[in-house]
Amino acid sequence: MTAPDEELASLARRRWRVALTLTAAMLVTYFGFLVLIAYRKASLGALVAPGLSVGILLGALLIVFAWVLTGIYVRWANKIYDVELARLRDKKEDT
Repeated sequence: MTAPDEELASLARRRWRVALTLTAAMLVTYFGFLVLIAYRKASLGALVAPGLSVGILLGALLIVFAWVLTGIYVRWANKIYDVELARLRDKKEDT
C-alpha cells in the first residue's frame, strides 16, 4: 500500500473507532434506561416536581444525550475527519 492509501485506511479506522465508541455510549445509556423501566418501575414513577416523574425526566435526558453525542460526532467530523480527508485528496491530486 502507498503512503496516502495507508493514511486513508488509518483515517477510516479512526472514524470507525469514534463512531463505534459513540454508538456504544448511546446503546449503554438506552438499554440502561430500559433496564430501569423493567426493574425499577416504582422508582421511575416518583415525582420530581408536580407533573414530572423521574422516568419522564430521564427519558428527556436520554434524548438530550443523543443530541449531544450527535453533536460530538459532527464536530469531530468537521474539525478532524473532513480536514484530514481534504488533505489526503490534495496530496493524491498533487502526485
